[in-house]
Amino acid sequence: MDAMRRFLFLLFGFAISVQAAEPPPNVLLITADNLGYGDLRCYRPESTIPTPNLDRLAAEGARLTSFYTASPTCTVSRACLLTGRIPERHGLTKQLPGIEGNWGVGLRHEEILIPELLKRAPTPYATGCFGKWNIGFAEGSRPTERGFDEFFGFASGNINYYTHNYNGKPDLYEGIEPVVRTGDYATDLFADAAIDFIGRKSEEGVPWFCYLPFNAPHFPNPRNRPEGEPNAWQAPDRAFEAVGLSPDEADPAKRYRAVVWALDEAIGRVLAALDKAGAAERTFVFFYSDNGAFLLNREGLDVGNNDPLRSGGVTCWEGGLRVAALARWPGNIEPGSVIETPLWSPDLLQAAVKIAGASLPDDGRAYDGKNPLPVLTGMTRESPHRSFFFQYGKHAALRMGDWKIVREKPEQPWMLFDLAEDLGEQTDRAAKRVDQLKELESEFASWKATF
Repeated sequence: MDAMRRFLFLLFGFAISVQAAEPPPNVLLITADNLGYGDLRCYRPESTIPTPNLDRLAAEGARLTSFYTASPTCTVSRACLLTGRIPERHGLTKQLPGIEGNWGVGLRHEEILIPELLKRAPTPYATGCFGKWNIGFAEGSRPTERGFDEFFGFASGNINYYTHNYNGKPDLYEGIEPVVRTGDYATDLFADAAIDFIGRKSEEGVPWFCYLPFNAPHFPNPRNRPEGEPNAWQAPDRAFEAVGLSPDEADPAKRYRAVVWALDEAIGRVLAALDKAGAAERTFVFFYSDNGAFLLNREGLDVGNNDPLRSGGVTCWEGGLRVAALARWPGNIEPGSVIETPLWSPDLLQAAVKIAGASLPDDGRAYDGKNPLPVLTGMTRESPHRSFFFQYGKHAALRMGDWKIVREKPEQPWMLFDLAEDLGEQTDRAAKRVDQLKELESEFASWKATF
């Protein structure tokens, strides 16, 4: 594709290909669940967790160092990804609670998700979701009722990795039908389902969208453990062996290494499936964590690492919002590149729509994502965003340029940080940079005026 054709494709989403019969590129979105910014060696070389496949993905594509999730918690962040809209617009602002919440309506039905848009593309996409849903499982809310042709996964949050139970309720489905796969490791199950989908659809020669939201390495819920078993990080024996441990290892931090290794292995198998299907060269792959690692010290099991960022999940500090993210698209994204330009998760809907040559609905709906492809492909270093707005519970934050304001309660004064010089958010500059503070406060108010 010559430079002008490539430019038009990335900017406007025209479905241009070298051969007219060639389908548009595939899209593979992979999410981890509560992975720490500092858990991966490609972000923090001191990490003791071997992740060769994610390291390979970074080497073959781009590593994003300023990528944000639009919410620091599981349910809300997934709704933001799939709608391209922040919580104040799509309405799902809190974590879905328990059985009632997870099997309720969740995300309102009038919201339009990525797979629905891609199925309306000039060349309709085959669509599959494999893993953690967590945005509502009532009738009309389930994946196969919201644009996905296929679904294999679970409705809730932190299921048991082997029994697949959530708060005493079996929670594994194919489409809308319950299935039982007791004894099979959840991470492997979801990778296997994605691999099968990729192989079948690639052989059929149709473009596909695969959403692969792993539940790993989410904190194990003590309510989901079988009676008499300790509440511990769960991983296959081969994962413990790979990181030099016994499956009987008691140290939670060491057991966590096996969980992340097993996630990395599963991602490696999915990438290998792309190669085997001959689809790697025409597939846009994006990986990121739904939010930062939780650091709540629950039963001593919150052992993920967000270094060098402050705090973690369910907060609007960088450790809750800035996440590890990797992108690969052969021939478009420069191998081994590092992208410092700020982007965020709602942008991925825009990327998928552009790649597919699809269109957004003409109904006045406000989208908070913007096309990230010019940044990802090195055509510009300028962020398409003026600022980024965050609000969860009582926490709130706004980033504009290298500056960020944060507060933990609405009645507290804003704190101001220079992220270029103070990534760990340790030095409050509010008293010394009053004009800067006022500018960000005004920007925050401008965002709120649009809701």
